[in-house]
Amino acid sequence: MGDENHTGTIQFHFRPLSTLPNMQWLIFVVFLLLYLLSLCENTAIALTVLIHHSLQTPMYFFLGNLAALEICYASVIAPLALANHLPERKATISLNGCGTQLFFFIFLGGADCMLLAVMAFDRYIAIYHPLRYTLIMSRKVCRHLIAGSLVLGSFFALQFTILLFHQQFCGNDEINHFYCDVMPMLQLVCGNKESLEAIVFAATFITLTVPFLMICISYVFIMAAILQIRSAVSRHHAFSTCSSHLIVVLLQYGCSIFIYSHTSSTYSPEQGRVVSVIYTFMNPVLNPLIYSMRNKELKDALRVLWRRVLFQRK
Repeated sequence: MGDENHTGTIQFHFRPLSTLPNMQWLIFVVFLLLYLLSLCENTAIALTVLIHHSLQTPMYFFLGNLAALEICYASVIAPLALANHLPERKATISLNGCGTQLFFFIFLGGADCMLLAVMAFDRYIAIYHPLRYTLIMSRKVCRHLIAGSLVLGSFFALQFTILLFHQQFCGNDEINHFYCDVMPMLQLVCGNKESLEAIVFAATFITLTVPFLMICISYVFIMAAILQIRSAVSRHHAFSTCSSHLIVVLLQYGCSIFIYSHTSSTYSPEQGRVVSVIYTFMNPVLNPLIYSMRNKELKDALRVLWRRVLFQRK
């Protein structure tokens, strides 16, 4: 397969989560429902933030962009994963197609992680400098922070894609996963992979650790500021605005660290596929629910949007 790397004629196929036809149908239906649900939830939040005047603040601006990222993120994975779980049908992908999917997966996932760090910084400014909040977090600054998250995500994605897809692949053409990811592709690389694994591990460590440390530092200051608030009601309100974000951070980074903290020799494909289901299908569904359940203003705006949709249909 090494000579074919430069022609793009290699065809990979994915390993389904189950080989039993009945289970494949069940997985297909579950994946489809989760994907459609994530599209509906995130689209509702993005549209609500866009059209509702009371939500034109930096916090909701970032939340709307996070919802848009979740839509794209899920859409990169779901179509092939769904096709791969149709009984008696194997979804195949070319070398170039696999590289493209990997690039957008890392790009959107990396931008997601960066945006979560930006949102933590936003909460820090809102709680620590409430009187200067709108001045510091101006519309221009917010746009620059979004653009920075996208640029950094694309930069890391490009490095991973170029590094991995300039290697030679040999032996089995089956990807032990339901999409093109770093660790399953690394297992198909020929020859000695120690130096490649070291580079991938270092790049992954930087990509995940730097924004996570920024989040941790922000929350140290946030907690210190919240504890200084005398009013119990104000303290509870400040904590509730941060708790949803913190839960999403733990879900996103917990899964990512679990997957990418291994070398190819210690990586378990079975565990990797199960955890991948959580952050590619479950997280895009859970994140909008987590943000909306503890946010009265967002829930009220979503109700207004829902009533408008129903009224227009009638």
